[in-house]
Amino acid sequence: MDHSTEFAPGFLVAAPSLACPFFNHTVVLLIDHGSDGSFGIVVNKTAPVRFRDVLGDLRVPIEVPNPPELPVHVGGPVSPDTGWLVFDPEEGGIRPGEALPIGGSLALTSSVDMLERIAVGDGPRRVIMSLGYSGWAPGQLESEMKEGSWIPTDVDPSIVYDVPVADRWDCAFRAAGIDPAWLVTRDLPKA
Repeated sequence: MDHSTEFAPGFLVAAPSLACPFFNHTVVLLIDHGSDGSFGIVVNKTAPVRFRDVLGDLRVPIEVPNPPELPVHVGGPVSPDTGWLVFDPEEGGIRPGEALPIGGSLALTSSVDMLERIAVGDGPRRVIMSLGYSGWAPGQLESEMKEGSWIPTDVDPSIVYDVPVADRWDCAFRAAGIDPAWLVTRDLPKA
């Protein structure tokens, strides 16, 4: 059975018991899930770099003195040298084939042209940049869900764009109908 319509697009909210150092207390925007595996972007883990630095590393010409301070996230542990833009396609400026619609006001691209347009202020305003992505082999995510590591919930673009990064995990839990304050957790040994 293909579960892609059940989980993607959606959020994967890390259960409090998930002891993995990278995924502890994360919210993953699950973009694709099917028989070939799963692909998503963590939306609540800030990268230790600025957008201006990423533009310089990619040799994107910056013609404006002050490019926007676009939020840069660590999208996952896979291919941290790749860049992804999650943005609101309803704000226009998308060329045919340039982006993958996720749903509602969410789309995904790795277009350098889109990155250049954002740098000069000609791109969507509602956008986050991620370095790397989160991926699962076929059946791996289902196994992790059975273990209780992830709580799937509906995607909410306002969590991606409007909620402060530090509050996204709690907010995604609440969107799933769970109050994090009511969770009983125990300290797990460090991995």
